[in-house]
Amino acid sequence: MLKFWKKKPAEPAATPEAPPPDERVEQAPAPLAFDSGPATAEALAETVAPEPAAPELEPEAEEAAIAAEAQAQAAQPAKRSWRERLSGSGFAKSLSSLFVRNPRLDDDLLDELETALITADVGVEASTRLVEDLRKRMHKREFADANALLKALREQLVTLLKPVEKPLDVSTHAPFVILTVGINGVGKTTTIGKLARRFSDEGRGVMLAAGDTFRAAAVEQLKTWGDRNNVPVVSQGQDADAASVIFDALQAARSRGTKVLIADTAGRLHTQGGLMDELGKIGRVMKKLDAGAPHEVLMVIDGTTGQNAISQLRQFRDTAGVTGLVVTKLDGTAKGGVMFALAREFGLPIRYVGLGETATDLRVFEAEAFVDGLLPASLGG
Repeated sequence: MLKFWKKKPAEPAATPEAPPPDERVEQAPAPLAFDSGPATAEALAETVAPEPAAPELEPEAEEAAIAAEAQAQAAQPAKRSWRERLSGSGFAKSLSSLFVRNPRLDDDLLDELETALITADVGVEASTRLVEDLRKRMHKREFADANALLKALREQLVTLLKPVEKPLDVSTHAPFVILTVGINGVGKTTTIGKLARRFSDEGRGVMLAAGDTFRAAAVEQLKTWGDRNNVPVVSQGQDADAASVIFDALQAARSRGTKVLIADTAGRLHTQGGLMDELGKIGRVMKKLDAGAPHEVLMVIDGTTGQNAISQLRQFRDTAGVTGLVVTKLDGTAKGGVMFALAREFGLPIRYVGLGETATDLRVFEAEAFVDGLLPASLGG
C-alpha cells in the first residue's frame, strides 16, 4: 500500500510538467515586450533552463560571448565612416575624379564641374548658381589653385545643406507619433525597423502600427522587425482600414505609457488620388485622440530617384503635410545630388540618411559629414 501511494503523486506531476512550458513560452514574448515583472521572467527562465547544474558553467561562456559581441560592435563604427560609405557612390566618384583629371584652375574645370553637378541631380538652377559664383571668384583671383577652389566648393555645399540639418526630437510629446509616408519601394518599412532599433537603444519605449494594409506581406514584414527589436506591433491584417489600425495603436500607446509610436502606411504613387486621400483620413482620425498627432510626418525618399523625388515630395507635402525627410540608399547612387535639390527647393529638415543595410547605417543627417564623404578635403586627399 505504501508503495502504491508513493508512486501516485509522481505520475500527475510528470503529466502537467510537459504542457505548461509550451504555454509559457508562447505567452512570454508578449508580456516581456510590455515590460513584465520579474515573476514572469523568472518563470520563463525556469522553463527554458530546468537543469540546476548548468549555471556553474554559464558565466564563463556568457562573459566570452558578451566580450566577443562588444568587440564586434566596437569595431563597427571604424569601418562605417561617412567617407567610406559615400566614397563609392557615383556622385562622389564623379566629383573626385573631376579634380584629379583636371587639376588646373580654369574655365574647363568649372564647365566639367557644372556638368557633374547637373548629372548628379543637384538641379540646373542650383548647379549654375554654384558654378557661376565660383567662376566670378576665380576671375577675381581669389583662388591660388584648384585646391582652393575645391575648398570653396565644399563650403558652398555645406552652406546649402546646413539649414536642413535638424535632428528629430521625440521627447516633446508622449507618445510622440511618427507617421511615415512615401512611394513603393523606397525602403519605408525597413526605415521604420531601423528607427525602432535606434529609439529602443536610447531607452525609449516604442510601438509600431502596421498601417500598410494594402501591400501583401507588409504586416508580416513589420512584425518581423518588431520581433527582432522586441517592440510590440499593433495590426489587423491585410485589407483592414489603415486609419482604424493606427487609431487602435495610438490608444494602446497612450494607455501603456509608450514614448514613441511609429505608424507605417501603404506605399503609394503621388498620382494615386484615393490612396493619397487616405493619408488625410489617418491624420483626422488620430486627432480625435491627440489634437497634435501626428507630431512628425516623415517621408522616406529613395536617393536613387533623382529629380523625381522633387515632384513626389511636392505632392506628399500638400496632401500629408510632410515635416521631415529620410533619404535612403545614398551609399550606391550616382544621383546623391538630389539632397541639395531638396534642400534648396523645400527647406524641409532632413532627419536621417541611409548609408547602408544595417540598423546602424541609418544616420542622423550631418551636412559637413555628408559633404566630406562626397569630396576629398584636398586633391590627393
